Amino acid sequence: MKLRTLLIVLGLVGGFVYLTTFSSSPLRRANGPLWTGPLWSGPTVALSAGLGSDEVNNIDIYKAAKDSVAYITSTVYQQTFFLEMVPTRALGSGFLISADGRILTNNHVVSGSSKIEVKFADQSRYTAKVLVRDPADDLALIQIEPRKKLPFLKLGDSDGLQVGQKVLAIGNPFGYDGTLTTGVVSSVGREIRSESARLEGLVQTDAAINEGNSGGPLLDSQGNVIGINTAILAPSGGNIGIGFAMPINRAKAMLEDFRAGKSFGRPRLGISTVYIAGDLAEELKLPASGGLLVQEVGRGTTAEAAGIRGYRDVVQVGNMRLGIGGDLITEIDGKPVKEPDAVTRAISRKRPGDNVALKVFRGGRTVDLQVKLGEAGEARF
Repeated sequence: MKLRTLLIVLGLVGGFVYLTTFSSSPLRRANGPLWTGPLWSGPTVALSAGLGSDEVNNIDIYKAAKDSVAYITSTVYQQTFFLEMVPTRALGSGFLISADGRILTNNHVVSGSSKIEVKFADQSRYTAKVLVRDPADDLALIQIEPRKKLPFLKLGDSDGLQVGQKVLAIGNPFGYDGTLTTGVVSSVGREIRSESARLEGLVQTDAAINEGNSGGPLLDSQGNVIGINTAILAPSGGNIGIGFAMPINRAKAMLEDFRAGKSFGRPRLGISTVYIAGDLAEELKLPASGGLLVQEVGRGTTAEAAGIRGYRDVVQVGNMRLGIGGDLITEIDGKPVKEPDAVTRAISRKRPGDNVALKVFRGGRTVDLQVKLGEAGEARF
């Protein structure tokens, strides 16, 4: 009897435990939810407060700059096989540099266009006219007649750019206006060539630049324009992280001449060079401090007239063919050569006809040369 009573008590206790523990669990309810708690866990603070300082910087720059970026559509008439003139439209970008509607962009965005249309983030639209073009540096200044004062961007200083610093690009890639991409300065002093053009001293960046970004601003972490997005290396037809921007200081020279009412011409030294230093320089019996080794001298240029000497022989250095035997430029206007784009930097504020002082290493001795700068387009290699 005692055993039976004990079993009944244990059964009642077990039933009570089951009812209070398992029957109240939502996992055991036949008609209730699977669980009553949250489906996921989230931040316990407001989303904006959880942003990192770099994210906040990106957002602030974009908000401050987006209304100053122009989205440009240019119309060019082309003749078909049947001799019909058909309008074609090309997309590009630009940015305001003044409240009264002056816009910097690439020359190739507006070149040959019969009509230039400009749109802004607020969907306002204008027709623009070309004020001045610099085909040698692929730059153009266009003008709209705004109905109100417009926000504009500040121009920074591209001479002090350093590899690794953050940059931001805003533009109109493939018609997706208002697109922001970020990256770093990958290199400076780059040169790219095509059958019809040669652009020197470019800023290389991994910020995504695509068709339609041309002419848009490349900004630093303070929101200042330090370059104009110009070209991409795209062997596969799309962005692979190698884009190029024209340094903004090159545009400043064009703007200064335009304001002064001068005819604009880009200065050129008329030579091609490669930067060498250290072990390679010593191996070639050149000063280890290095400099710009002259490869070619343009025929009929002021550089040729000043006696600058190009290569006499060619050697293979790794995967690169290097012309040797030419002058090594070690100083320009009294400043030691430390960068591949030292010539471009030195002449960026000069004009055709101005002089530049060169110190070159030649045949084991140093020679001083004075070279009068020629005009872009005269060099024939």
